[in-house]
Amino acid sequence: ETIVLPAETSQDDLLQAIRRLNEDSHTDGILVQLPLPPQIDEEQVVQAIDPDKDVDGFHIRNVGKLTKGKAARYLPCTPSGIIELLHRNQIPIEGKHCVVIGRSNLVGKPLALLLLEENGTVTLCHSKTADLSSFCRSADILVVATGNPRMIHGSMIKPGAVVIDVGIHRGEKGLCGDVDTESCMGIASAITPVPGGVGPMTVAMLMKNCLEAYRVLHAGRAEKQ
Repeated sequence: ETIVLPAETSQDDLLQAIRRLNEDSHTDGILVQLPLPPQIDEEQVVQAIDPDKDVDGFHIRNVGKLTKGKAARYLPCTPSGIIELLHRNQIPIEGKHCVVIGRSNLVGKPLALLLLEENGTVTLCHSKTADLSSFCRSADILVVATGNPRMIHGSMIKPGAVVIDVGIHRGEKGLCGDVDTESCMGIASAITPVPGGVGPMTVAMLMKNCLEAYRVLHAGRAEKQ
């Protein structure tokens, strides 16, 4: 079900829509498309979603479980998609130096936790990191989620590194990521394309979370019956 509300929608109206979905036995998962208009408190909206229907994995209960390891029922979709991408391409994480550039609650922070869970050695960098290039050149696995187009160039990665580009931007020459892919070709051992790399994995992991939400909620109903 797609619910499209006008940009001037009040916070109370949005929360009321979420409450209706929380109580609807035919709704297994809820996703609120962010960002929201300035009159709405995003955090309050995210926390209003039933944690068992939080297929984005942003509710504080699910985030709290993530910090304790794999106890989390729903993992944030982009970070978990990156882990799945590495697994499916048989790229080892254990013992590798994993550098994540970007400390957002949506990607950087949860991804750092998931990489730690995979026994990677994790460095989390951000816009205030001094000598960022040196951290990049030390990475076996470099994940770039800065929101800055073509920020990372081939001179900033070490030969054989795996580069995961989370960014996507539309410019005069079409779509590009946070990585200058062309300059990294022949240096990186593997690099995700933009578009077609991380994006489809995010969608796939959202579908996985939706399936898990269906199982959880229907199992609960069966027990009550």
